[in-house]
Amino acid sequence: MEMTSTPRTVEEIFKDYTARRTAIVRALSQDVDEFYGLCDPDKENLCLYGHPNETWEVTLPAEEVPPELPEPALGINFARDGMNRRDWLSLVAVHSDSWLLSVAFYLGARLNRNERKRLFSLINDLPTVFEVVTERKPVKDKPTADSGSKSRGSTKRSSDGQVKSNPKFADEGYEEEDEHSETLCGSCGGNYNADEFWIGCDICERWFHGKCVKITPAKAESIKQYKCPSCSLRRGRP
Repeated sequence: MEMTSTPRTVEEIFKDYTARRTAIVRALSQDVDEFYGLCDPDKENLCLYGHPNETWEVTLPAEEVPPELPEPALGINFARDGMNRRDWLSLVAVHSDSWLLSVAFYLGARLNRNERKRLFSLINDLPTVFEVVTERKPVKDKPTADSGSKSRGSTKRSSDGQVKSNPKFADEGYEEEDEHSETLCGSCGGNYNADEFWIGCDICERWFHGKCVKITPAKAESIKQYKCPSCSLRRGRP
């Protein structure tokens, strides 16, 4: 909606982003009953706005064309009664995340490459509205040998002396596993699950459920180089 002064620096744009985000999070959490009541399906197309003063508003879209800022998702009220309440709020949250990013990068259109990268980095350090509303925790990047990050599960050294760690990050406080869903157990073919202990083979570099290869976290700590059953059999043949 109206802007008193256009944010121009990375810090100003990020401040604008966080204020709008705070407002939307409030609408979808502590003010959710009021927000739900305002989204009457019998009304015209309604949008959820977050303002730079940390207030939120459910109202009709801007009339000027083109609008002063990118517009939020139109008609969020129409799907309200046709969906499970939690699913509907999650959908509004996803659209709100998209809108917040579009406003931030609209305002940052004149930033240079490094400034845009810094702006996104600041934004990316915050949980998304969707993560807050659905109470999901963000996923940390997989650790690498260079980063020195260690998982709570087994940590072992390969023949070149580099540290390998399993894909479990529970000690970091990150429970979601979306980024690791492509990891399959080399024994049973099951998907990665953050609640289970995994171990990686230093020979074929496949990952296994600890229970599938009969390796416990305690036992893994004493293994300098782990060979999965298949690799152990191959190495043992004449």
